[in-house]
Amino acid sequence: MNTLALGPQWLNSDYLITTFGLIGVLLIVFAESGLLIGFFLPGDSLLFTTGLMVTAGKLGKPLWLVCGLVVLAAVLGDQAGYLFGRKVGPSLFKRPDSRLFKQENVEKAHAFFEKHGPKSLILARFVPIVRTFTPIIAGVSLMNYRSFLTFNVIGGTLWGGGVTLLGAALGNVEFVHKNIEAILVGIVLVSVIPVVIEFLRARGKSKRRAAAGAGAADSVAVAGRGQRGRHAKR
Repeated sequence: MNTLALGPQWLNSDYLITTFGLIGVLLIVFAESGLLIGFFLPGDSLLFTTGLMVTAGKLGKPLWLVCGLVVLAAVLGDQAGYLFGRKVGPSLFKRPDSRLFKQENVEKAHAFFEKHGPKSLILARFVPIVRTFTPIIAGVSLMNYRSFLTFNVIGGTLWGGGVTLLGAALGNVEFVHKNIEAILVGIVLVSVIPVVIEFLRARGKSKRRAAAGAGAADSVAVAGRGQRGRHAKR
């Protein structure tokens, strides 16, 4: 199965699975689920392609085993992120930007966690970048561990097992085999939509705040001129 390279070859799902096998898939899922360096890895398209390859018999492992191991890797990855967050704490928000670390990613994940609460651990699984930082933010926020573990397992199962099963189910569809490149591109685009929406929403809020600030400044200026006018008449 030849697929379109989505970015650098080392980020192409087909290349990664062919080169590193199931172990590589599990390590990537683990890293993307909770390690700071894993936010750029191709989680959704990787799991979908893994399901396709299981159906095609190219991994040599039964579907139930692959799904179980993927879910386990996803849950353990979130667990590592949570423990890292608890250990690092507020200092994470003071960490300077680098090539692999951007403070804005932490802030976005924190806003996502604050907005959706514990269920963000499930929702974030389907949002690239955010899914990497959310368990870390949960640890920073000292979220109750039992609640974290519950939502972590649910999210890891729905995402890890669900996307892999979807790829396996569609692997028997002839249309999918003929249009695999377009489908993988579509998966990447769909997974990026929430990030784009969040960016546009944040940009809109920033513009509204700037406009409100300018309006308030104008009001103060007008009021100041009015007071000066009254004093001059006196």
